[in-house]
Amino acid sequence: MTQTPSSPPEPTLKRTPLHAAHLRAGARMVPFGGWDMPVQYAGLKAEHDAVRTSAGVFDVSHMGEFRVTGPGALAFLQGVTTNDVSKLRPGRAHYNWLPGEAGGLIDDIYIYMVAEGEYLLVVNAGNIDKDWAHLERHAAGHDVTLSNESEKWALLAVQGPKTAELLQPFSDTDLAAKKKNAYFAARLFGFDVMLARTGYTGEDGFEVFVDASEAETLWDKLLAIGITPAGLGARDTLRLEAGFPLYGHEFSDTIHPLSSSYSWVVKDKEHLGRAHITAAPPQRLIGLKLERVPVREGYPVYADGGVQVGTITSGSSSPTLGHPIAMALIDAAHAGADTFEVEVRGKRHPAVRVGLPFYRGA
Repeated sequence: MTQTPSSPPEPTLKRTPLHAAHLRAGARMVPFGGWDMPVQYAGLKAEHDAVRTSAGVFDVSHMGEFRVTGPGALAFLQGVTTNDVSKLRPGRAHYNWLPGEAGGLIDDIYIYMVAEGEYLLVVNAGNIDKDWAHLERHAAGHDVTLSNESEKWALLAVQGPKTAELLQPFSDTDLAAKKKNAYFAARLFGFDVMLARTGYTGEDGFEVFVDASEAETLWDKLLAIGITPAGLGARDTLRLEAGFPLYGHEFSDTIHPLSSSYSWVVKDKEHLGRAHITAAPPQRLIGLKLERVPVREGYPVYADGGVQVGTITSGSSSPTLGHPIAMALIDAAHAGADTFEVEVRGKRHPAVRVGLPFYRGA
């Protein structure tokens, strides 16, 4: 009797400390980068609108956290990133890049300065192992200690114009007085947390670093005061409207990062991969508006005359604007054109080039 080879077992999905809370809230869970994550609760549009008009909370505990400490911490980070880490002061944060040695990005990250000689790096979930190996390799010769604290922290992103107002009665800190990119210790619902006035939605808000063991109770308290739980679906439409690139879509180890409009992240300093990153990018990242048909990553983009000149990197119907939007990487020679066509299931649909971001918060 011939036996059919059994299929390899499916890899076990990792769970954040809030997994049980998501199930209680009625979340639809999906695999995402090796994690079992909520894609939506009540529905994408309701969650999206809550963040645009009031406040929503996202579980981003799958992100990675690395601590860099020691007398050589600043010199080390200056050499492996493109932004100027020397401009940070304790209690401040900024957006930064880990450039590859031969082009592209290892990752795009946030750096939080905790104290002199101490920094916290937040990295993308799917890049934790890659980033850690990269940083460990280049730390050789520097007087630094690297600690992977990804299992220690839960990270909640509370986003929306009413965030500070809703959280203030339950905090010991004047939240309204904190400027964008502030990073500070606070009490929230009686828990010791770190708060950062950062986000990925185009709205005001705070990211909450809390001990993983306390995350579920804190999440429940946020929902109890009327903050809406929001999933990956709303997170993607919100960041797309805000024109924020996503690693694996607009950024990667093969995409020139200056295809985007983020040249301000590259400062005039010596750093890893500088020769490659300062070369002229062969493509440009542009925004596209369509009338009716939503487009998705990978759809081909054509110029007048029928020549393929690029590819959609992210696309969706915009809940705020009421029509489909997309970002696309376009050959530099054609990126200044006003009109394009996007092919969807064998049929081409007109698209108009528009500036990024598609939506700008108040």
